[in-house]
Amino acid sequence: MSMKPEFGSLRSDDDQWDIVSSVGYTALLVAGWRALHAVSPRPLVRDEYAKVFIAASRDPYLAGVLANPGTSADETAFPRLYGVQTRFFDDFFASAGDAGIRQAVIVAAGLDSRAYRLEWPIGTTVFEVDLPKVLDFKRRVLGEQGAAPKARRIEVAADLRTNWPTPLKAAGFDPHSPSAWSLEGVLPYLTDDAQTTLLAGITELCAPGGRIAIGALGSRLDREHLADLETDHPGVNTSGQVDFSALTYEARIDPAVWLAGHGWAVAPVRNTLQLQAGYGMTPPEVDVKIDGFMHSQYITGTRSE
Repeated sequence: MSMKPEFGSLRSDDDQWDIVSSVGYTALLVAGWRALHAVSPRPLVRDEYAKVFIAASRDPYLAGVLANPGTSADETAFPRLYGVQTRFFDDFFASAGDAGIRQAVIVAAGLDSRAYRLEWPIGTTVFEVDLPKVLDFKRRVLGEQGAAPKARRIEVAADLRTNWPTPLKAAGFDPHSPSAWSLEGVLPYLTDDAQTTLLAGITELCAPGGRIAIGALGSRLDREHLADLETDHPGVNTSGQVDFSALTYEARIDPAVWLAGHGWAVAPVRNTLQLQAGYGMTPPEVDVKIDGFMHSQYITGTRSE
């Protein structure tokens, strides 16, 4: 009888990764879903850079899926759900820009291409924080494409489990000016202590009027259902599967509650089904099932103190 590892059992406090290993591969996997969503009949967003990252990675599984995309509700579920998530954060940054905020911080940026996709207001600086190897891969791939960011883009090579505020400020971030922060899909890969430290650091750096958006399809994964994900999406471990149970940690804090208690005005929390309804979509049954065990949570807040 095979045994599944406990949450985070194959992680260490100082583990590192590139875009085709460990936590880094999950960013590549999500890019694959965004690429599939872009070619769906009625996409909520079009990330044309996502397919470029997949091609550059030479990952056989994702390349095969993109070459032969499925069309059934089950086959299009994850591309659709991550399309919803992508739209949520796109709208967040657009709203922040409309409110006059000119500093954006994309935390654990991965293969996020918003600096290149979105129409940023003149004078906006986008800081992308991630590990050096991940940033190197993105810079190389987009450079080969001749892609140009639509805002001033600054890379901040840092580990969120260490003193990341220092390199962020050294890169030109101004803690006295309002800023908009995105934490897309990152919290499940951090321990409770690391999550608390990260949120505290953002709170300290974010001037009044600044904003934050936190969200993940799998905010709190039910471990008994992880086998469904591991079987359907091969990728990183020795058995040829994405073993989410080895990459994520079991959450015990609620970021919305934490923010509300530390100087943030928090809007009502939504899940992916509610976001879909807001976009005029009727979630198919498979989406309801997936959200039932992935417990999506999308949070926005404004710094009030």
